[in-house]
Parts: sequence; structure tokens; C-alpha cells
Amino acid sequence: MFTNLSVSDIAAVLIIILISMGLHEAVHAFVSHWLGDTTAKDEGRLTLNPLKHVDLYTTILLPMMMILIHVPPIFVAKPVPFNPNRVKYGDYGVAMIGISGPITNLLLAIIGSFVYKIIGLNSLVASNYLTLFVDVNILFFIFNMIPIPPLDGSRLLYAFAPEALQRIMLKIEEFGFISILIVFVLMIQILWPLISYLEITLNNLLLG
Repeated sequence: MFTNLSVSDIAAVLIIILISMGLHEAVHAFVSHWLGDTTAKDEGRLTLNPLKHVDLYTTILLPMMMILIHVPPIFVAKPVPFNPNRVKYGDYGVAMIGISGPITNLLLAIIGSFVYKIIGLNSLVASNYLTLFVDVNILFFIFNMIPIPPLDGSRLLYAFAPEALQRIMLKIEEFGFISILIVFVLMIQILWPLISYLEITLNNLLLG
């Protein structure tokens, strides 16, 4: 996975990250707006323009550097702001906002797999780029569904967690991206084999 990439492959991955993560965050914004919160719109994030949603360091440079040195990449975009007090359905509405991004990446991976089966099998170049597209979106989906604050999966867990666990999750979320790095470093021996297994399983399921 992401090994022996050529310069053109790296450029393709960069473009795929921009498109996929941009759509991921845009859907967060649209779902939030649909549920009654205008915060994303007020801050110019209710748009499909990926440049409004990506962060130069955490979305582009960090994962690209990790790929180049053959370390499991972390993909983190600029979080879409929202006010949970203005969202319909309380914690369940917030959970809908949270999982909408990863579900978008899963749908993109599925769409990519259909295109792969239509044209990818007849073109080595198309097959290579479509495989990268599916791989990146599968990783976006899996990584963001990890139920650790502030990742999207934590929103779903929070909606059903007991109050004591909710308080712990809120404390963790206060550290933001640092909490992701700490957990990633401390648990890489546990998390990465699981992520890798899930990625391979979904890849085989979608691309056959």
C-alpha cells in the first residue's frame, strides 16, 4: 500500500486527497446546514471548493511525507465548524454530521471501484490511478471512523455513550489533533494492523 510510488503517482495521490477530503468536509458542512446550523455557511465552508476545506500541513504535507518514508499516513482536514446547540435532534444530529464525511469517502471508493471495473481493467494507467483513488478513500473512511475524539467516529459513539464516557471523550477532544497523534503513536502496533486488515478486506471486496 502506497509503496514504490512514482512521481506521477505521488501527484495523483495529492489530487485524490484534495478531491476526496474536500468532498468529505463539504458534506459535513451541507449536512450541518440541513440540520439547521448555519455556522459552516457563515464561515464560507458551505462549498465544494476543496481549497476551503484542506489544511496545507495536516491534509497535504503530513500524509505525503508519511507516504514517502513508508509510514502509515494520517489524513486530517480542516474541521468544519458547527454549533451543536443549533443542530436538530441533539447528539443524534451531531452523529449524523460526524459520520456523513466518512460515508462520503466510502461511497467515493465504491464509485471508484465501479469505474475500475468498467474501464480500469482495459487500461493499466487507469487501473493504477483508480486503485489509488479507492485506496485513499478507504483509508479516509476507516481512519475517520475510529471512535477517538476528535475523529468523526467519536461523534457516533458519543450519541450512544453513557455520561461518564462522554465526559472523558470531551476531555480528550480538548487536545484536538494532538490527541490523534498521541493515540496513533502509543497504539500504532494495535491500530495499524487493524486498519491495514480492514483496508485490504474492503479493497478486495470492492476491486476483487
